[in-house]
Amino acid sequence: MKPMMLIALAASALATSALAQPTPGTGENAVDPHVVSDAGAAPIAGQRMFEAFHGEAGISRIVDDFVTRMVADPRISEIFKATDLVRLRRTLKEQVCYLLGGPCANTGRDMTTTHMDQGVTAADFHAGVENLQAAMTKEGVPSRVQNRLLARLAQMQGDVVER
Repeated sequence: MKPMMLIALAASALATSALAQPTPGTGENAVDPHVVSDAGAAPIAGQRMFEAFHGEAGISRIVDDFVTRMVADPRISEIFKATDLVRLRRTLKEQVCYLLGGPCANTGRDMTTTHMDQGVTAADFHAGVENLQAAMTKEGVPSRVQNRLLARLAQMQGDVVER
């Protein structure tokens, strides 16, 4: 094997295995190594959106509230029965922070792989949007600012909805 190919393979293995593993002591389940990619919706340029969401602390509160609402929502709670909620919270915080132009990398799987075989419907997706809007409103994020994030997330609907 050529030296450059070996270097590329080693770098790829390090990047995927290191980032795919949970932080010890968090309660997060280990997952198979995966390619980390910020593919999907592009982040919003500048810091104004990130600041409007009250930075990483605000994003954390929003995601925690959002996940709590999703798990409790009788319309969609079944989807989350076998979900590692610790990992879900962490990766959603990373994803939202990344999309808002914050200082976060998205270490989760791509949306197609993540939602494969979950049977998510358009109605399920819209229930999730309602829960996210409620969590953002509770945090005091203005509606016009919420809509900018929701427009970015809407770009991923085709990767999430299966039927």
